[in-house]
Amino acid sequence: MYGNYAGGRSGSAHPGTGARTRARTRTRTRCVAGGAAVGAVLLLAGCFSSSDGGSGGGGEKSGEAGQRPRSVAPYWVNPQGNAARQAAEYRGADKADEAALIDKIAKQPVAEWVGTEDPQGQTEKLTSAAAKADREALLVLYNLPHRDCGQYSKGGAADAGAYRDWLDKVVKGIGDRAATVIVEPDAIPHLLAEGCTPQEFHDERYALLNEAVTKLKGLSKTKVYLDAGNPDWVRDPGGLVEPLRRAGIDKADGFALNVSNYQTTASNVAYGKKVSPMIGNKPFVVDTSRNGNGPVENAAADEEAWCNPEGRALGKAPTTKTGEPLVDAYLWIKRPGESDGECKGGPKAGEWWPEYALDLARNTKG
Repeated sequence: MYGNYAGGRSGSAHPGTGARTRARTRTRTRCVAGGAAVGAVLLLAGCFSSSDGGSGGGGEKSGEAGQRPRSVAPYWVNPQGNAARQAAEYRGADKADEAALIDKIAKQPVAEWVGTEDPQGQTEKLTSAAAKADREALLVLYNLPHRDCGQYSKGGAADAGAYRDWLDKVVKGIGDRAATVIVEPDAIPHLLAEGCTPQEFHDERYALLNEAVTKLKGLSKTKVYLDAGNPDWVRDPGGLVEPLRRAGIDKADGFALNVSNYQTTASNVAYGKKVSPMIGNKPFVVDTSRNGNGPVENAAADEEAWCNPEGRALGKAPTTKTGEPLVDAYLWIKRPGESDGECKGGPKAGEWWPEYALDLARNTKG
């Protein structure tokens, strides 16, 4: 094991990814739903929510509606996302207050998690819709074999060959259109968690991550960030150096922190500034989707403090204007309002949960 592994789950919004160790009680970053198809697009389950039905829809006008200036937030806002549909439903039911709250989510660019039903078609639709709106798509790859240590977001490709086939289709779907891609949340931290990813698959995972970075960077307009957990997971930043290098960080644009977790922006920036000099001063991005109130204060008392915790809030709006030279962007990678998993009354990982979305919005400062 590398460094000081604190076992903090990422809290992914797609498939869950928790290490089955005592340490994981700390913080999880994301969860994904394992595979409920919505429309033509597979909805991943877990802490991270994957792209929903109609992800590629919307013409140029709808794709541009309500977006902030490109110079501030160059990412595409999906006019048919879960939050947008929920806001429309509330308006139709004369629930103006609820609609206004959900609009806090619907009007921001959130990541689209690439499914398995038609990865080429999905990514082509998403990147094409973004291009028509003069924006870039924000995508997440979350399909490695042995994903999430058998927890809420377990699943992934059947084997290395299936993953490579899926990856090739994703790459073809992106093509020459602009995209920012977050590569495999939790994949590296889980390699460092005792009893999580079987040892016999470690070399394979590193190889697949490296191949993903290489193939994506072979595209003309794609930026790539390898997931590196969060400050409360691998406590010793130096523990990430060798794993990130084996996974291809030298070829990537940088790394991603706090995916689907609730750690504060300040703690992530401080942590990233420690990691960066050890890996060639690579920049990084931070998931601020749900960290407005930071993590649960008494996390030690809650074995699943990362999973749908109460009292959380939306964080900084997505932007490339971070004021930090090493921070390329604050992003909403985990999709606010989508469950971390079947805990604390939540639905399956990655499924839309309007009550939780409303709470996130209500608790948001400003």
